[in-house]
Amino acid sequence: MSRDDLTVTLPSDLEIKMVRAFDAPRTLVFAAHAEPEHLKHWWGRGNPLDIQLDFRPGGKYRIVEHADGEEYAFRGEYLEIQEPERIVWTFEFEGMPGHVCVETIEFTEEAGKTTITSLTRFDTKEDRDGMAASGMAEGASTSYDALATYLEKL
Repeated sequence: MSRDDLTVTLPSDLEIKMVRAFDAPRTLVFAAHAEPEHLKHWWGRGNPLDIQLDFRPGGKYRIVEHADGEEYAFRGEYLEIQEPERIVWTFEFEGMPGHVCVETIEFTEEAGKTTITSLTRFDTKEDRDGMAASGMAEGASTSYDALATYLEKL
């Protein structure tokens, strides 16, 4: 499936892959994923966020999105960081505890444009299918649209 500039595929029974290009240098796109002052402008699709971020291997993060009078909290741990090429982190929606996935985000640059390739691996096919059915692609697309708009301002 493809929505606008985001391509979403299911390369295996346990994975979701998303690819999107941005008209910005890799160092800037990477920083937009690594620094709370950047994340707050795009990650929550315009909704207010509370962000706790210890951006280092072994560091933990927690992001709370405030939307529709509700709070949606996400947490995890950074497993690997290779600036500005790669981030590997765990991801868990606190509303469904115990369903932890591992996401690898790769940043590649060509001719001043950066492509983000995100590969998320789940423990079970049911978890993968649940995430795919949750509106994740729409949410990611909206967030990436907000990121593209934000990058134009920097």
